[in-house]
Amino acid sequence: MRRYIIWMMLCCVTMLQAQTYQVPKREFRAAWIQCVNGQFQGIGTQQMQQTLSYQLDELQKDGANAIIFQVRPACDALYQSSLEPWSHFLTGVQGKAPSPYWDPLQWMIDECHKRGMELHAWINPYRAKMKSAYALAANHIVSQHPERSFNYDGLTLLNPALQENRDYICTIVEDILRRYDVDGLHIDDYFYPYPVPGVEIPDAAQYNANPQGYTNKGDWRRHQVDLLIEQLNETIHRVKPWVKFGISPFGIYRNQKNDPRGSKTNGLQNYDDLYADILLWVKNGWLDYNVPQLYWEMGHKAADYTELIRWWSKYASERPLFIGEDVQRTVKAADPQNPQSHQLPAKMRLHQECKGVQGTVLWYAKVAVDNIGNYGTSLRNVYWRYPALQPLMPHLDNKAPGKVRKLKVFDVGNQQVLMWTAPKFKDWNDEATKYVVYCFKRGEKLNSDDPSHIVAITNETFYEIPTTMEQGRYVYLVTALDRLQNESKTVKKKVKL
Repeated sequence: MRRYIIWMMLCCVTMLQAQTYQVPKREFRAAWIQCVNGQFQGIGTQQMQQTLSYQLDELQKDGANAIIFQVRPACDALYQSSLEPWSHFLTGVQGKAPSPYWDPLQWMIDECHKRGMELHAWINPYRAKMKSAYALAANHIVSQHPERSFNYDGLTLLNPALQENRDYICTIVEDILRRYDVDGLHIDDYFYPYPVPGVEIPDAAQYNANPQGYTNKGDWRRHQVDLLIEQLNETIHRVKPWVKFGISPFGIYRNQKNDPRGSKTNGLQNYDDLYADILLWVKNGWLDYNVPQLYWEMGHKAADYTELIRWWSKYASERPLFIGEDVQRTVKAADPQNPQSHQLPAKMRLHQECKGVQGTVLWYAKVAVDNIGNYGTSLRNVYWRYPALQPLMPHLDNKAPGKVRKLKVFDVGNQQVLMWTAPKFKDWNDEATKYVVYCFKRGEKLNSDDPSHIVAITNETFYEIPTTMEQGRYVYLVTALDRLQNESKTVKKKVKL
Protein backbone atom coordinates (compact mmCIF):
# COMPACT_ATOMS: atom_id res chain seq x y z
CA MET A 1 0.00 0.00 0.00
CA ARG A 2 2.83 2.40 0.90
CA ARG A 3 4.52 1.79 -2.45
CA TYR A 4 1.25 2.47 -4.25
CA ILE A 5 0.80 5.79 -2.42
CA ILE A 6 4.38 6.84 -3.29
CA TRP A 7 3.78 5.83 -6.92
CA MET A 8 0.58 7.87 -7.05
CA MET A 9 2.34 10.89 -5.54
CA LEU A 10 5.09 10.66 -8.18
CA CYS A 11 2.49 10.40 -10.95
CA CYS A 12 0.72 13.53 -9.66
CA VAL A 13 4.00 15.44 -9.45
CA THR A 14 4.94 14.36 -12.98
CA MET A 15 1.55 15.41 -14.37
CA LEU A 16 1.85 18.83 -12.71
CA GLN A 17 5.35 19.31 -14.09
CA ALA A 18 4.16 18.32 -17.58
CA GLN A 19 1.41 20.95 -17.47
CA THR A 20 3.79 23.78 -16.59
CA TYR A 21 7.01 22.92 -18.44
CA GLN A 22 7.29 24.31 -21.99
CA VAL A 23 9.35 21.87 -24.04
CA PRO A 24 11.59 23.75 -26.50
CA LYS A 25 11.63 22.78 -30.16
CA ARG A 26 15.43 22.94 -30.32
CA GLU A 27 17.58 21.47 -27.58
CA PHE A 28 20.78 19.46 -27.23
CA ARG A 29 19.87 16.35 -25.20
CA ALA A 30 22.89 14.18 -24.69
CA ALA A 31 24.58 11.74 -22.35
CA TRP A 32 28.22 10.85 -21.84
CA ILE A 33 29.22 7.20 -22.23
CA GLN A 34 32.68 6.75 -20.73
CA CYS A 35 35.10 3.83 -20.78
CA VAL A 36 37.72 4.91 -18.19
CA ASN A 37 35.60 3.55 -15.32
CA GLY A 38 36.33 0.08 -16.72
CA GLN A 39 32.70 -0.79 -17.48
CA PHE A 40 33.61 -2.31 -20.86
CA GLN A 41 37.08 -3.64 -20.08
CA GLY A 42 37.37 -7.25 -21.16
CA ILE A 43 33.62 -8.00 -21.18
CA GLY A 44 33.73 -9.09 -24.82
CA THR A 45 32.10 -7.91 -28.01
CA GLN A 46 28.62 -9.38 -27.52
CA GLN A 47 28.11 -8.15 -23.94
CA MET A 48 29.42 -4.67 -24.72
CA GLN A 49 27.11 -4.37 -27.73
CA GLN A 50 24.17 -5.58 -25.65
CA THR A 51 24.97 -3.06 -22.90
CA LEU A 52 25.29 -0.19 -25.34
CA SER A 53 22.17 -1.20 -27.27
CA TYR A 54 20.12 -1.21 -24.08
CA GLN A 55 21.45 2.18 -23.02
CA LEU A 56 20.75 3.69 -26.45
CA ASP A 57 17.23 2.25 -26.54
CA GLU A 58 16.38 3.66 -23.12
CA LEU A 59 17.94 7.05 -23.85
CA GLN A 60 15.98 7.19 -27.10
CA LYS A 61 12.77 6.60 -25.13
CA ASP A 62 13.87 9.33 -22.72
CA GLY A 63 14.14 11.76 -25.66
CA ALA A 64 17.93 12.01 -26.08
CA ASN A 65 19.15 13.23 -29.47
CA ALA A 66 22.94 12.90 -29.05
CA ILE A 67 25.54 10.64 -27.46
CA ILE A 68 29.07 11.66 -26.45
CA PHE A 69 31.12 8.45 -26.64
CA GLN A 70 34.65 8.16 -25.26
CA VAL A 71 36.89 6.77 -28.00
CA ARG A 72 40.43 7.89 -27.05
CA PRO A 73 40.96 7.81 -23.28
CA ALA A 74 44.77 7.71 -23.04
CA CYS A 75 46.40 7.96 -26.47
CA ASP A 76 44.73 4.64 -27.31
CA ALA A 77 41.66 3.85 -29.36
CA LEU A 78 38.20 2.32 -29.19
CA TYR A 79 38.30 2.25 -32.99
CA GLN A 80 40.51 0.79 -35.71
CA SER A 81 43.61 2.99 -35.93
CA SER A 82 46.95 2.72 -37.66
CA LEU A 83 48.26 5.58 -35.49
CA GLU A 84 47.46 4.42 -31.95
CA PRO A 85 46.93 1.03 -30.24
CA TRP A 86 43.65 -0.55 -29.27
CA SER A 87 42.64 0.70 -25.83
CA HIS A 88 43.42 -1.04 -22.56
CA PHE A 89 39.89 0.00 -21.54
CA LEU A 90 38.39 -2.15 -24.30
CA THR A 91 40.23 -5.48 -24.18
CA GLY A 92 42.24 -5.20 -20.94
CA VAL A 93 45.51 -5.29 -22.89
CA GLN A 94 46.63 -2.21 -24.77
CA GLY A 95 47.26 -3.04 -28.42
CA LYS A 96 45.09 -6.17 -28.39
CA ALA A 97 42.24 -6.11 -30.91
CA PRO A 98 38.75 -7.11 -29.75
CA SER A 99 37.65 -10.67 -30.49
CA PRO A 100 35.27 -11.28 -32.14
CA TYR A 101 36.50 -8.24 -34.04
CA TRP A 102 34.43 -5.06 -34.18
CA ASP A 103 34.95 -1.32 -34.32
CA PRO A 104 33.09 0.31 -31.39
CA LEU A 105 33.16 3.81 -32.87
CA GLN A 106 31.74 2.74 -36.24
CA TRP A 107 29.17 0.55 -34.50
CA MET A 108 28.07 3.43 -32.26
CA ILE A 109 27.79 5.80 -35.23
CA ASP A 110 25.54 3.32 -37.03
CA GLU A 111 23.41 2.61 -33.96
CA CYS A 112 23.02 6.27 -32.98
CA HIS A 113 22.16 7.40 -36.49
CA LYS A 114 19.64 4.56 -36.78
CA ARG A 115 17.93 5.99 -33.70
CA GLY A 116 18.06 9.59 -34.94
CA MET A 117 20.84 10.56 -32.53
CA GLU A 118 24.07 12.42 -33.22
CA LEU A 119 27.34 10.76 -32.25
CA HIS A 120 30.10 12.97 -30.85
CA ALA A 121 33.52 11.31 -30.57
CA TRP A 122 35.07 12.14 -27.19
CA ILE A 123 38.85 12.19 -26.91
CA ASN A 124 41.33 13.20 -24.24
CA PRO A 125 44.07 15.23 -25.95
CA TYR A 126 46.96 15.02 -23.45
CA ARG A 127 46.43 12.02 -21.17
CA ALA A 128 48.80 9.22 -22.18
CA LYS A 129 48.55 6.76 -19.30
CA MET A 130 46.26 6.38 -16.30
CA LYS A 131 47.44 5.61 -12.79
CA SER A 132 46.39 1.96 -12.98
CA ALA A 133 49.13 -0.53 -13.77
CA TYR A 134 49.15 -1.74 -17.35
CA ALA A 135 51.78 -2.06 -20.06
CA LEU A 136 51.99 0.41 -22.91
CA ALA A 137 51.94 -1.05 -26.41
CA ALA A 138 55.05 -0.74 -28.56
CA ASN A 139 53.28 1.67 -30.94
CA HIS A 140 52.00 3.94 -28.16
CA ILE A 141 53.25 7.51 -28.48
CA VAL A 142 55.02 7.40 -25.09
CA SER A 143 56.76 4.13 -26.01
CA GLN A 144 58.03 5.75 -29.17
CA HIS A 145 58.71 9.27 -27.84
CA PRO A 146 59.02 9.28 -24.04
CA GLU A 147 60.77 12.66 -24.21
CA ARG A 148 57.48 14.28 -25.33
CA SER A 149 55.65 13.39 -22.12
CA PHE A 150 55.95 13.99 -18.38
CA ASN A 151 54.74 12.22 -15.26
CA TYR A 152 52.54 13.85 -12.64
CA ASP A 153 51.21 12.10 -9.56
CA GLY A 154 51.10 8.73 -11.29
CA LEU A 155 49.71 10.03 -14.58
CA THR A 156 51.61 10.28 -17.84
CA LEU A 157 50.67 13.23 -20.04
CA LEU A 158 51.77 14.60 -23.39
CA ASN A 159 53.57 17.87 -22.74
CA PRO A 160 51.16 20.66 -23.79
CA ALA A 161 54.07 23.03 -24.50
CA LEU A 162 55.43 21.00 -27.43
CA GLN A 163 54.25 21.87 -30.92
CA GLU A 164 54.94 18.31 -32.08
CA ASN A 165 52.35 17.11 -29.56
CA ARG A 166 49.77 19.60 -30.81
CA ASP A 167 50.44 18.45 -34.35
CA TYR A 168 50.15 14.82 -33.27
CA ILE A 169 46.80 15.36 -31.53
CA CYS A 170 45.44 17.15 -34.60
CA THR A 171 46.67 14.31 -36.81
CA ILE A 172 44.69 11.86 -34.67
CA VAL A 173 41.57 14.05 -34.93
CA GLU A 174 41.94 14.44 -38.69
CA ASP A 175 42.23 10.66 -39.04
CA ILE A 176 39.00 10.16 -37.09
CA LEU A 177 37.14 12.76 -39.14
CA ARG A 178 38.28 11.45 -42.51
CA ARG A 179 37.29 7.84 -41.75
CA TYR A 180 34.18 8.21 -39.59
CA ASP A 181 30.90 10.06 -40.06
CA VAL A 182 30.88 11.64 -36.61
CA ASP A 183 28.68 14.65 -35.89
CA GLY A 184 30.95 16.18 -33.27
CA LEU A 185 34.43 16.04 -31.78
CA HIS A 186 34.43 16.47 -28.00
CA ILE A 187 37.06 17.05 -25.32
CA ASP A 188 36.46 17.34 -21.60
CA ASP A 189 38.13 19.08 -18.64
CA TYR A 190 41.63 17.56 -18.65
CA PHE A 191 44.14 20.15 -19.84
CA TYR A 192 47.13 20.62 -17.56
CA PRO A 193 46.68 18.09 -14.73
CA TYR A 194 44.41 18.69 -11.78
CA PRO A 195 46.76 20.07 -9.09
CA VAL A 196 47.93 17.92 -6.20
CA PRO A 197 49.25 19.83 -3.15
CA GLY A 198 53.03 19.76 -3.02
CA VAL A 199 53.43 18.24 -6.49
CA GLU A 200 54.89 20.53 -9.17
CA ILE A 201 54.38 20.17 -12.92
CA PRO A 202 57.87 19.34 -14.23
CA ASP A 203 58.13 22.10 -16.83
CA ALA A 204 60.25 24.74 -15.05
CA ALA A 205 63.34 24.07 -17.16
CA GLN A 206 61.37 24.31 -20.38
CA TYR A 207 59.71 27.55 -19.32
CA ASN A 208 63.00 29.09 -18.22
CA ALA A 209 64.68 28.06 -21.48
CA ASN A 210 61.92 29.56 -23.68
CA PRO A 211 59.31 31.69 -21.88
CA GLN A 212 58.04 32.94 -25.27
CA GLY A 213 57.76 36.48 -23.92
CA TYR A 214 55.73 35.52 -20.84
CA THR A 215 56.88 36.65 -17.42
CA ASN A 216 54.31 34.48 -15.63
CA LYS A 217 54.40 30.70 -15.92
CA GLY A 218 50.61 30.48 -15.62
CA ASP A 219 50.14 32.76 -18.63
CA TRP A 220 52.73 30.70 -20.52
CA ARG A 221 50.86 27.45 -19.77
CA ARG A 222 47.52 28.98 -20.78
CA HIS A 223 49.11 30.06 -24.07
CA GLN A 224 50.15 26.47 -24.80
CA VAL A 225 46.58 25.24 -24.33
CA ASP A 226 45.20 28.16 -26.34
CA LEU A 227 47.41 27.11 -29.24
CA LEU A 228 45.99 23.57 -29.20
CA ILE A 229 42.37 24.72 -29.03
CA GLU A 230 42.85 27.12 -31.93
CA GLN A 231 44.63 24.46 -34.00
CA LEU A 232 42.02 21.80 -33.20
CA ASN A 233 39.22 24.14 -34.25
CA GLU A 234 41.00 24.91 -37.53
CA THR A 235 41.72 21.23 -38.21
CA ILE A 236 38.15 20.06 -37.58
CA HIS A 237 36.50 22.66 -39.80
CA ARG A 238 39.09 22.38 -42.56
CA VAL A 239 38.45 18.65 -42.83
CA LYS A 240 34.67 18.67 -42.24
CA PRO A 241 33.09 22.14 -41.83
CA TRP A 242 29.88 20.69 -40.34
CA VAL A 243 31.46 18.71 -37.48
CA LYS A 244 30.84 20.44 -34.15
CA PHE A 245 33.77 21.03 -31.81
CA GLY A 246 32.62 20.80 -28.20
CA ILE A 247 34.49 21.39 -24.95
CA SER A 248 33.32 20.41 -21.46
CA PRO A 249 35.31 22.43 -18.90
CA PHE A 250 35.33 22.20 -15.12
CA GLY A 251 32.33 24.10 -13.78
CA ILE A 252 34.15 27.11 -12.23
CA TYR A 253 35.96 29.52 -14.53
CA ARG A 254 37.33 31.77 -11.75
CA ASN A 255 36.24 32.69 -8.26
CA GLN A 256 35.16 36.29 -7.78
CA LYS A 257 37.86 36.87 -5.16
CA ASN A 258 40.42 36.40 -7.95
CA ASP A 259 38.53 38.10 -10.79
CA PRO A 260 35.66 40.62 -10.68
CA ARG A 261 34.05 38.67 -13.54
CA GLY A 262 34.25 35.45 -11.57
CA SER A 263 31.42 33.55 -9.90
CA LYS A 264 30.58 33.75 -6.20
CA THR A 265 32.23 30.42 -5.57
CA ASN A 266 35.22 29.04 -3.73
CA GLY A 267 36.70 26.12 -5.61
CA LEU A 268 39.23 24.93 -8.13
CA GLN A 269 39.38 27.17 -11.22
CA ASN A 270 39.75 26.44 -14.93
CA TYR A 271 41.84 29.53 -15.52
CA ASP A 272 44.23 29.35 -12.57
CA ASP A 273 44.53 25.62 -11.87
CA LEU A 274 43.98 23.86 -15.21
CA TYR A 275 45.30 26.72 -17.39
CA ALA A 276 42.16 26.66 -19.54
CA ASP A 277 40.83 30.09 -20.59
CA ILE A 278 37.40 28.95 -21.74
CA LEU A 279 36.04 32.52 -22.02
CA LEU A 280 38.79 33.39 -24.47
CA TRP A 281 37.94 30.35 -26.57
CA VAL A 282 34.26 31.30 -26.61
CA LYS A 283 35.06 34.93 -27.46
CA ASN A 284 37.44 33.94 -30.28
CA GLY A 285 35.02 31.37 -31.70
CA TRP A 286 37.44 28.46 -31.26
CA LEU A 287 34.65 26.07 -30.29
CA ASP A 288 31.10 25.33 -31.41
CA TYR A 289 29.52 24.40 -28.11
CA ASN A 290 30.45 24.60 -24.45
CA VAL A 291 29.33 22.17 -21.70
CA PRO A 292 30.51 23.35 -18.26
CA GLN A 293 30.30 20.51 -15.75
CA LEU A 294 27.89 21.88 -13.14
CA TYR A 295 27.85 18.75 -11.05
CA TRP A 296 27.01 20.42 -7.74
CA GLU A 297 23.71 20.90 -5.95
CA MET A 298 21.64 24.01 -5.54
CA GLY A 299 22.79 25.45 -2.21
CA HIS A 300 26.28 23.90 -2.34
CA LYS A 301 28.48 26.03 -0.07
CA ALA A 302 31.53 26.26 -2.35
CA ALA A 303 29.90 25.94 -5.77
CA ASP A 304 26.20 26.73 -5.78
CA TYR A 305 24.47 25.40 -8.89
CA THR A 306 22.12 28.38 -9.17
CA GLU A 307 25.01 30.85 -9.06
CA LEU A 308 26.98 28.90 -11.65
CA ILE A 309 24.28 28.30 -14.27
CA ARG A 310 23.42 31.99 -14.20
CA TRP A 311 27.10 32.91 -14.42
CA TRP A 312 27.76 30.71 -17.46
CA SER A 313 24.58 31.93 -19.16
CA LYS A 314 25.70 35.53 -18.68
CA TYR A 315 29.37 35.22 -19.63
CA ALA A 316 29.69 32.28 -22.01
CA SER A 317 26.65 32.04 -24.28
CA GLU A 318 28.23 33.62 -27.39
CA ARG A 319 28.50 30.02 -28.54
CA PRO A 320 25.79 27.41 -27.82
CA LEU A 321 25.84 26.63 -24.10
CA PHE A 322 24.75 23.26 -22.72
CA ILE A 323 24.89 22.23 -19.05
CA GLY A 324 26.66 19.13 -17.79
CA GLU A 325 24.35 17.59 -15.16
CA ASP A 326 25.27 15.02 -12.51
CA VAL A 327 22.23 12.74 -12.36
CA GLN A 328 23.06 11.14 -9.00
CA ARG A 329 23.70 14.37 -7.14
CA THR A 330 20.58 15.93 -8.60
CA VAL A 331 18.26 13.21 -7.31
CA LYS A 332 20.02 12.74 -3.98
CA ALA A 333 19.72 16.42 -3.00
CA ALA A 334 16.46 18.00 -1.85
CA ASP A 335 15.18 21.18 -3.46
CA PRO A 336 15.96 23.96 -0.91
CA GLN A 337 12.57 25.54 -1.69
CA ASN A 338 10.64 22.26 -1.70
CA PRO A 339 12.21 19.62 0.58
CA GLN A 340 9.65 17.02 -0.57
CA SER A 341 11.23 17.01 -4.05
CA HIS A 342 14.71 16.34 -5.37
CA GLN A 343 16.38 19.05 -7.46
CA LEU A 344 15.56 18.03 -11.05
CA PRO A 345 12.38 20.19 -11.40
CA ALA A 346 14.09 23.26 -9.94
CA LYS A 347 17.18 22.79 -12.10
CA MET A 348 15.09 22.44 -15.26
CA ARG A 349 13.24 25.64 -14.38
CA LEU A 350 16.62 27.37 -14.16
CA HIS A 351 17.52 26.00 -17.60
CA GLN A 352 14.50 27.80 -19.03
CA GLU A 353 15.09 31.00 -17.05
CA CYS A 354 18.69 31.22 -18.30
CA LYS A 355 18.17 32.21 -21.93
CA GLY A 356 21.73 31.35 -22.90
CA VAL A 357 21.24 27.67 -22.04
CA GLN A 358 20.28 25.47 -25.00
CA GLY A 359 20.69 21.94 -23.75
CA THR A 360 21.79 19.32 -21.25
CA VAL A 361 24.42 16.58 -21.15
CA LEU A 362 23.88 13.86 -18.56
CA TRP A 363 26.69 12.52 -16.42
CA TYR A 364 26.40 9.74 -17.10
CA ALA A 365 24.38 7.49 -19.40
CA LYS A 366 24.10 4.43 -17.15
CA VAL A 367 22.65 6.23 -14.12
CA ALA A 368 20.07 7.96 -16.30
CA VAL A 369 19.15 4.61 -17.85
CA ASP A 370 18.94 3.04 -14.38
CA ASN A 371 16.27 5.67 -13.68
CA ILE A 372 17.46 6.55 -10.20
CA GLY A 373 15.09 9.01 -8.56
CA ASN A 374 12.77 8.57 -11.59
CA TYR A 375 15.16 10.81 -13.53
CA GLY A 376 14.67 8.96 -16.82
CA THR A 377 10.89 8.79 -16.32
CA SER A 378 10.79 12.56 -15.78
CA LEU A 379 12.75 13.14 -18.98
CA ARG A 380 10.49 11.00 -21.16
CA ASN A 381 7.22 12.18 -19.60
CA VAL A 382 8.01 15.86 -18.98
CA TYR A 383 11.23 17.57 -19.98
CA TRP A 384 12.08 15.66 -23.15
CA ARG A 385 8.59 14.36 -23.96
CA TYR A 386 8.52 15.76 -27.52
CA PRO A 387 11.20 15.32 -30.18
CA ALA A 388 13.75 18.14 -30.44
CA LEU A 389 15.85 19.49 -33.27
CA GLN A 390 19.46 20.39 -32.57
CA PRO A 391 20.24 24.01 -31.59
CA LEU A 392 21.15 26.24 -34.51
CA MET A 393 24.81 27.01 -35.18
CA PRO A 394 24.70 29.97 -37.57
CA HIS A 395 28.44 30.53 -37.23
CA LEU A 396 28.90 27.25 -39.13
CA ASP A 397 25.91 27.46 -41.49
CA ASN A 398 22.83 29.67 -41.46
CA LYS A 399 21.30 28.74 -44.81
CA ALA A 400 18.27 26.45 -44.85
CA PRO A 401 17.94 23.73 -47.52
CA GLY A 402 15.27 23.87 -50.18
CA LYS A 403 11.76 22.55 -49.65
CA VAL A 404 10.87 18.91 -50.18
CA ARG A 405 9.39 18.15 -53.59
CA LYS A 406 6.48 16.03 -54.85
CA LEU A 407 4.86 15.41 -51.46
CA LYS A 408 2.09 12.85 -52.01
CA VAL A 409 0.13 10.24 -50.08
CA PHE A 410 -0.09 6.64 -51.32
CA ASP A 411 -2.16 3.66 -50.23
CA VAL A 412 0.13 0.67 -49.68
CA GLY A 413 -2.14 -2.17 -48.69
CA ASN A 414 -3.96 -1.00 -45.57
CA GLN A 415 -1.24 1.59 -44.90
CA GLN A 416 -1.21 5.21 -46.02
CA VAL A 417 2.29 6.51 -46.67
CA LEU A 418 3.52 10.05 -47.19
CA MET A 419 6.28 10.18 -49.79
CA TRP A 420 8.43 13.03 -51.06
CA THR A 421 11.54 13.80 -53.03
CA ALA A 422 14.64 15.41 -51.55
CA PRO A 423 15.36 19.03 -52.50
CA LYS A 424 18.13 19.66 -54.99
CA PHE A 425 21.50 20.80 -53.61
CA LYS A 426 24.94 21.94 -54.73
CA ASP A 427 27.11 21.64 -51.60
CA TRP A 428 27.14 20.05 -48.13
CA ASN A 429 25.36 23.03 -46.58
CA ASP A 430 22.44 22.71 -49.05
CA GLU A 431 21.94 18.96 -48.76
CA ALA A 432 18.93 17.62 -46.88
CA THR A 433 19.99 14.87 -44.47
CA LYS A 434 16.81 14.54 -42.38
CA TYR A 435 13.13 15.47 -42.55
CA VAL A 436 10.60 16.62 -39.97
CA VAL A 437 6.98 15.47 -40.19
CA TYR A 438 4.28 17.42 -38.32
CA CYS A 439 0.66 16.35 -37.91
CA PHE A 440 -2.36 18.59 -37.20
CA LYS A 441 -6.02 17.79 -36.91
CA ARG A 442 -8.26 19.59 -39.36
CA GLY A 443 -8.97 23.08 -38.04
CA GLU A 444 -5.90 23.28 -35.81
CA LYS A 445 -3.51 26.17 -36.32
CA LEU A 446 -0.57 25.03 -38.46
CA ASN A 447 2.34 25.98 -36.21
CA SER A 448 5.64 24.27 -36.98
CA ASP A 449 7.23 25.96 -33.95
CA ASP A 450 5.20 23.70 -31.66
CA PRO A 451 7.18 20.48 -31.02
CA SER A 452 4.10 18.66 -29.71
CA HIS A 453 3.02 18.22 -33.36
CA ILE A 454 6.28 16.55 -34.46
CA VAL A 455 5.54 12.92 -35.25
CA ALA A 456 8.87 12.04 -36.86
CA ILE A 457 12.40 13.26 -37.46
CA THR A 458 13.63 10.83 -40.07
CA ASN A 459 16.37 10.34 -42.65
CA GLU A 460 13.89 8.54 -44.93
CA THR A 461 11.90 10.24 -47.71
CA PHE A 462 8.67 8.65 -46.55
CA TYR A 463 6.51 8.41 -43.43
CA GLU A 464 4.08 5.60 -42.68
CA ILE A 465 0.94 7.03 -41.10
CA PRO A 466 0.09 4.84 -38.10
CA THR A 467 -2.88 2.57 -38.67
CA THR A 468 -3.98 3.36 -35.10
CA MET A 469 -4.79 6.99 -35.99
CA GLU A 470 -8.41 8.01 -35.46
CA GLN A 471 -10.46 8.42 -38.61
CA GLY A 472 -10.77 11.98 -39.74
CA ARG A 473 -9.07 14.71 -41.73
CA TYR A 474 -5.50 15.74 -40.99
CA VAL A 475 -2.89 18.12 -42.34
CA TYR A 476 0.73 16.99 -42.52
CA LEU A 477 3.67 19.35 -42.90
CA VAL A 478 7.08 18.13 -44.05
CA THR A 479 10.32 20.09 -43.85
CA ALA A 480 13.93 19.31 -44.76
CA LEU A 481 16.93 19.62 -42.44
CA ASP A 482 20.55 20.03 -43.49
CA ARG A 483 23.57 18.66 -41.58
CA LEU A 484 23.35 21.45 -39.02
CA GLN A 485 19.57 21.16 -38.83
CA ASN A 486 18.65 24.43 -40.47
CA GLU A 487 15.02 23.85 -41.43
CA SER A 488 13.40 24.47 -44.80
CA LYS A 489 10.00 26.00 -45.43
CA THR A 490 7.04 23.67 -44.94
CA VAL A 491 5.18 21.71 -47.58
CA LYS A 492 1.58 20.79 -46.77
CA LYS A 493 -0.51 17.72 -47.55
CA LYS A 494 -4.12 17.07 -46.52
CA VAL A 495 -4.91 13.46 -45.62
CA LYS A 496 -8.21 11.72 -45.00
CA LEU A 497 -8.16 8.60 -42.85
